[in-house]
Amino acid sequence: MLNELLKGDYIDLYLIPWGIKIVTAILIFVIGRWFARFLIKLSTRLMLKGKLDPMLVEFLNNILYALLLVVVVLAALDQLGVKTTSALAVLGAAGLAVGLSLQNSLANFAAGVMLIIFRPFKTGDFVEAGGVSGIVETITVFTTIMRTGDNREVIVPNGQIYSGTITNYSARDTRRIDMTFSIGYDDDIKLAKSLIETTLKQEARLLEEPAPTILVMELGASSVDLAVRPWVKSSDYWAVRSDLLENIKAAFDANGVSIPYPQQDVHIKDMPLAAVK
Repeated sequence: MLNELLKGDYIDLYLIPWGIKIVTAILIFVIGRWFARFLIKLSTRLMLKGKLDPMLVEFLNNILYALLLVVVVLAALDQLGVKTTSALAVLGAAGLAVGLSLQNSLANFAAGVMLIIFRPFKTGDFVEAGGVSGIVETITVFTTIMRTGDNREVIVPNGQIYSGTITNYSARDTRRIDMTFSIGYDDDIKLAKSLIETTLKQEARLLEEPAPTILVMELGASSVDLAVRPWVKSSDYWAVRSDLLENIKAAFDANGVSIPYPQQDVHIKDMPLAAVK
């Protein structure tokens, strides 16, 4: 039976043509995959030369490679006689179904791409974003991993970050320290300002430019409020702020300048006994 099948037109009509098609399809797949990898290497070199973020380069290359591989597979299937239009329709329908079921993930994905491209912050920055304050440790296409001041690891969806306000405390080299000191109405304002100025001059970590500002900010209900605005390097912010608060308080105590607490004066009037009855 086998001998009969191999005789005559079977070899010419079936075996040889199909053998050629299979070999051609395999060659298309192998050469196409090699060419796709070559293009990926070339695009990597060009994007890194253009100083794009390595994470973005890797992400874009993964997408490009997947698309090129799909084209290669479709070309190989077409060589075998498979109708690629039907395959494309199936892939399109599957992509639509997956997209609808993963709307939130796709939103985080899009936000991650935007964060990587526009870089409102980078790894190591101290930021306030997505309702979390902390140091940025890792930025991925779906989430951003942050470390809080008490060493907690918080994973924030990129969509939550990109759709809100981002405050980057590390973006500038210098920061202004905003402090308010309250003194009593009976205290000498000039003396208090002089004590603050002397304390600021003794702090070597303060910047000379811009110069510190000391002014009366408000006449409050129970105190006179003095605004103090010196400038420091961003890395020195918290340490200098803490030291200034302590040193200015000590200077006030040593020179009799009070820091009042909220209080109210209650006046009681004598009323005729008849009015009380």
